Amino acid sequence: MSIVLRHTSQVGDGGLREVRELLDRAFGGDFGDEDFEHALGGMHVLVREGGELVAHGSVVQRRVLHRGRALRTGYVEAVAVRADRRRRGLGGQVMAGLEGVIERAYVLGALSASDAGARLYAGRGWAVWGGQIGALSPAGPVRLAGEEGSTYVWFPPGGGLGDPAGRLDFDWRDGDVL
Repeated sequence: MSIVLRHTSQVGDGGLREVRELLDRAFGGDFGDEDFEHALGGMHVLVREGGELVAHGSVVQRRVLHRGRALRTGYVEAVAVRADRRRRGLGGQVMAGLEGVIERAYVLGALSASDAGARLYAGRGWAVWGGQIGALSPAGPVRLAGEEGSTYVWFPPGGGLGDPAGRLDFDWRDGDVL
């Protein structure tokens, strides 16, 4: 097994096609072009067995407004493990690699968890954000009540916010904001 950390620019077109195919299969066809776009431009953890891509995750930079402060946030995207390789710790290995990037480069980590993924994140010390979730839309701040309860945050060791509540407003993007 090999685990590598690469920036999007180092993955190459063939590698990105492999990632997209893995994500399409892992999410049962419920992973659109905008979802894939959200996973690009940052760092990728790529896990291969026998040369085949079996797991992936990426972390991209986003800005999150909290109490008037714009926080440099490592946002986790596109975490997936091939169906026949699940429950073998590969998701945890992907997250360990992404958390290492967050620890070295960001104030906090954030992600939007599916019901299926929530157990993995909670088991690694990620916690549901207790306050409101919003976005800085082109029309101004909007609340994203549907994201409350599924938005997780992680603070690098020694990090954290003075007030771990209140509202988090994420930067705007096309498609699903979170």
